[in-house]
Amino acid sequence: MPNGQEFIAEGEYTDIVEFEKIVSTANFKLMTEGVEIQSLYKANGNKTDFTFNIVHPTEEYKIQQEKMGIMNGWGSVFDRLGELLKNM
Repeated sequence: MPNGQEFIAEGEYTDIVEFEKIVSTANFKLMTEGVEIQSLYKANGNKTDFTFNIVHPTEEYKIQQEKMGIMNGWGSVFDRLGELLKNM
């Protein structure tokens, strides 16, 4: 991580449908464990619509993760991806 803290990411792909979706478990130790990540893709003319879902095991855990900044964390991932794609 930018602050030098080690970031351990583990997961398992649970469902892959070519050009449609990628679903995996996500364990980002020590911050997030036991969530499901869903990346959904849909053709839209010459573009692709992208939907990203994070499914938490409970509402309480979702709220805890939001307080810890999960939305900012994933937001920064997509900001960096956008910059990468612009520079390609």
